[in-house]
Amino acid sequence: MLDETTTAPLPPVREWPALDLFGVDFDPVLAELMREGPVTRIKLPNGEGWAWLVTRYDDVRMVTNDPRFSRKLVVQHDVTRLAPHFIPVDGAVGFEDPPDHTRLRRAVAPAFTTRGVERVRQRARESLDELVEELLQDGPPADFTERLLGPFPLAVVCELMGVAEADRPRMHEWTSLILSSAQGAERSQQAKEEMCAYFTEVLRERPSGGEDVIGLLAAAIENGEITASEAVGLALLIQIGGEAVTNNVGNMLFLLLTHPEHLARMREEPEIRPRAIDELLRYIPHRSAVGLSRIALEDVTVAGVRIRAGDPVYVSYLAANRDPEVFADPESLDFDRSPNPHVAFGYGPHYCVGAMLARLESELLVDAMVDRFPGLRFAVPVEELRFRRGALIRGPESLPVTW
Repeated sequence: MLDETTTAPLPPVREWPALDLFGVDFDPVLAELMREGPVTRIKLPNGEGWAWLVTRYDDVRMVTNDPRFSRKLVVQHDVTRLAPHFIPVDGAVGFEDPPDHTRLRRAVAPAFTTRGVERVRQRARESLDELVEELLQDGPPADFTERLLGPFPLAVVCELMGVAEADRPRMHEWTSLILSSAQGAERSQQAKEEMCAYFTEVLRERPSGGEDVIGLLAAAIENGEITASEAVGLALLIQIGGEAVTNNVGNMLFLLLTHPEHLARMREEPEIRPRAIDELLRYIPHRSAVGLSRIALEDVTVAGVRIRAGDPVYVSYLAANRDPEVFADPESLDFDRSPNPHVAFGYGPHYCVGAMLARLESELLVDAMVDRFPGLRFAVPVEELRFRRGALIRGPESLPVTW
């Protein structure tokens, strides 16, 4: 390591306020931080102190795959953060390090293999077909968020989880509250506790076995592989993550309807759709600000900057996906981009366990919207569209369309 990294002045701490951005506009604060350097310092609206922010593609992949940066330690620190509330429960897989992280993921891994995802494919198709048929029968206009993008991912993740149909509306309400900063920490915490209580009861009553997540977790508890509290934390994280597709595909549809030449190409060249979805995943803003932090376990130099043991560190996957050294002309939406090694689903040990399922849902939804709604367009002027306010995950609050 170079000596100058030990004495170089620290970069200034930049305030990063909670912004309610329109459409798929790239966060202007993040854009400024990317220009300032590959490693900067930030202060978010909640929590204490400041944190490092890493934005360059190679550095993001290094930090997320380096055991010298710990997720587990974050639970013990009031790290500066976007949300007024702290989401994880004790033992949550998102806040574990290997080998415990590996042990926890192994408990549910069969549900997310190719075989596990294929298990729900047919039911997912049937569920989507039912929703589309109802929409077509009712006719335009319609709110796609309410009628399609909300109910479909909820039905799929609940099918994968093994959540009874009667309980699914409650799951949706709890998830919305947990992922929102608009209604305050107390209401979000209450929703988290209610969801945890639900899974605690279901896991206690459910016989072990079966291919759904709850059955796998019940078996893992019975076999002594995980504790009951760890199982609840896992269930909570998977259930919440399942509805990210609602917002992601909402952002994709917004992009397609505001880039009609791209929508026309997807209709005319269906073979490009898998590649197009990868490019949409790279381009869309999945979240507000940054997600979960890590704590440095020892001094580490990243892009010439010395990060001290105990310092909190954030990475930005959104910034990494716009790195011009990896993605030529990163601000353009290019359906011919190849290769496209985006990190929309994360990287390293915490790579999204549900990535394969999310891709399946995204492909089915995009196919349905492109093929079954000819003439699809917004039912109101673009500037009148409403996007989620005070939300950790970005997406349209409603998508009024006609066809």
